[in-house]
Amino acid sequence: MQTRWLTVAAAVETASLVLLLANLATVHLPAVASALGPVHGFCYLVVIVLAWQLPVPTRVRLRALVPAIGGLLVLRLWRRETSLASRTS
Repeated sequence: MQTRWLTVAAAVETASLVLLLANLATVHLPAVASALGPVHGFCYLVVIVLAWQLPVPTRVRLRALVPAIGGLLVLRLWRRETSLASRTS
């Protein structure tokens, strides 16, 4: 269940950053920045909290601290860890 929320938070975090950067590179509407900025920040914090609750090594959890793609990195490494563990069992 945690991974589902982590997947959603990571996707929203990355998408909101892409939209913020697109807004900055094009028309730079302050309303877009003020709406998406807090969404991005909240999702970044949610990714960090959820990553620290997963039963993975600390090196995987630390990837959550990477802005924009940290959640995606954690999910990728977590899936790799679980697939390796299932193969050796």
